[in-house]
Amino acid sequence: MSTKMKLSGKCMCGADKVVGAANEPKVTTCHCDMCRRWSSGPFFEVTCGNVEFEGEENISRIRSSKWAERGFCNKCGSNLFYHIIDSSEFQIAAGLFDDQSGLQLSMQVFIDSKPPFYTLADKTDAMTGAEVFAAYAPPPE
Repeated sequence: MSTKMKLSGKCMCGADKVVGAANEPKVTTCHCDMCRRWSSGPFFEVTCGNVEFEGEENISRIRSSKWAERGFCNKCGSNLFYHIIDSSEFQIAAGLFDDQSGLQLSMQVFIDSKPPFYTLADKTDAMTGAEVFAAYAPPPE
């Protein structure tokens, strides 16, 4: 049984604030090419619902695929979220949260895209890019 966990945080300059509810205190990291270009490393995220942003005027969004967008602070450049357009959930950057003490790394996705120069020590579940698309990609139009 999962317990909702309320998380709040802000970007580096504080212009954008976020509050969301995570079903579980789990962190997923993505090793895909886009996430690594976006964050210069893997993207660590917590999937949250009931997300509220303060400072929406400081959030820039870029459509990164047919089905998803990414948000960043247009004042300091902090990466804020990955969001599937037709979903009410946001994958919020784990580093934004004020209290990260209850979070645990539980999943790595696009593990087949991870470059050889780093390895995460935590034992986690893992999915290849093909497995991610098979499980989560929207059906073709």
